[in-house]
Amino acid sequence: MTKAPLRDFRTNVTSSQGEDGMIAELFRRIGTHNKWCVEFGALNGTHDSNVWALINKKEWSGVLIEADRTYFEKLVEAYRTITRATCLNLFVSFEGEHSLDAIFLNTPLPKDFDLMSIDIDGNDYHVWESLKEYQPRVVIVEFNPTIPNDIAFVQPRDMSVQQGSSLLAFVDLAQKKGYTLVATTGANAFFVLTSLAPMLGFEDLSIETLHPDTEYYTRLYQLFDGTLVLDGYKELMWHRISIDEEKIQVLPPSKRAYPAGLSAHTPVRNLKYWIRKSPLYTLIKRIRSRYK
Repeated sequence: MTKAPLRDFRTNVTSSQGEDGMIAELFRRIGTHNKWCVEFGALNGTHDSNVWALINKKEWSGVLIEADRTYFEKLVEAYRTITRATCLNLFVSFEGEHSLDAIFLNTPLPKDFDLMSIDIDGNDYHVWESLKEYQPRVVIVEFNPTIPNDIAFVQPRDMSVQQGSSLLAFVDLAQKKGYTLVATTGANAFFVLTSLAPMLGFEDLSIETLHPDTEYYTRLYQLFDGTLVLDGYKELMWHRISIDEEKIQVLPPSKRAYPAGLSAHTPVRNLKYWIRKSPLYTLIKRIRSRYK
């Protein structure tokens, strides 16, 4: 078994990175409470869905939210014969009538439902943070996999911004809300209520163990002469555009030199030597020391 145990159970029915199998194993260990789930954005109901298998194969009930009208029509068609599914064509926000609390209030969803899956490409952090009246037992949320585990980055609380937040930021938020990180896939984090975490039997729940992936990290380091060097993932992940190392340089090639290296030149060394031998240099040093 791997150090991140749920990953051993990765299989896909409609999920994209093995989440279906991980969800099944997770609930095998902690049990179900009411078999209710929520997913947004749900797209067409099957593409990259983390709840389709639960509703269609395990008789769960669900609330499925999709803002895009075209996708929503396909979502409704996908669940046309399943009365346990409530499909909503809504744009989820942080407050007001489109907040999760307000939306859920108009559905049969119990306040302690089993699973919530969030994938809205950016404001996932703020939407989860805004949820106050409901407490799902398990939360799956999308994070930005290009941000290293030791950086707590939270994107602006603005629905027009789509940057994504880091895994560490979600871990910090989860702790405040009473949840513990128990697994990850490439870009999805699994959290359970902290009171349920011991039921999983995992020894190490550190972020480093549960998310060892570094394949999407872009690292930048600098050389003595001011050259910037890229390492790791050298592409804008969602745009499929290569990052040109030369275009990110701060200094032009003609200016890249180690500043301290100037004293290595013979003329400069000789000049410094004769300056220090000068009586004026000694006088200046005495005056400076007197007024320190």
